[in-house]
Amino acid sequence: MIVVKDLQFSYENSLEIEIPDIQLKLGEELLILGKSGSGKTTLLSILGGLLAPKKGEVIIDGTSLYHLKGNELDKYRGRNIGIVFQKPHLLKPLTVAENVALPYFFSKNLSADKVQYYLGQLGIQNKQHARITTLSEGEAQRVSIARALINGPKVILADEPTASLDDENAGLVVELLKSQAKKLGAALIIVTHDHRIKDRIANRITLNSGGL
Repeated sequence: MIVVKDLQFSYENSLEIEIPDIQLKLGEELLILGKSGSGKTTLLSILGGLLAPKKGEVIIDGTSLYHLKGNELDKYRGRNIGIVFQKPHLLKPLTVAENVALPYFFSKNLSADKVQYYLGQLGIQNKQHARITTLSEGEAQRVSIARALINGPKVILADEPTASLDDENAGLVVELLKSQAKKLGAALIIVTHDHRIKDRIANRITLNSGGL
């Protein structure tokens, strides 16, 4: 379960974002909608252990995220949280398979079979030796998703995963995220301003400027 309690964050310009308590069981999904500047990416960064809140707690499967410090937090995030960024942030010198394998740096369970499994699940196994510069936007996003899933995370966070995709690929990406989260028994949280996908996720909240 992921639990958000009394979460608050302040920007340098004094704008405060307050989020009401959230409880999401492992295997459940949540869509967070909001316009630019509403705090969606900030919230996702806090949930992913990338940005400490002003106050409050993020608890994942019984572990309070911000009670962990330094390398301890990095390792926990690497093993338990998969993040799909709006821009894939793939390393151009590496092949598709090598990019997907990057999270193994944080894992004790190295297995090349897992790389092949997720490439196959996401329909890009034929691209495993390809360079990132040869991929379409949809293919690059699938590589990003595979990389986020490779360590079997408890929580999958996706930041605007469909923003640069056409209608067909946007729907495919959301369904891929949902199906893979279900197979892993992971909680799935998608933050977006893309109203094309709002009916594809059962639970949703909308952020306005400064919070809900």
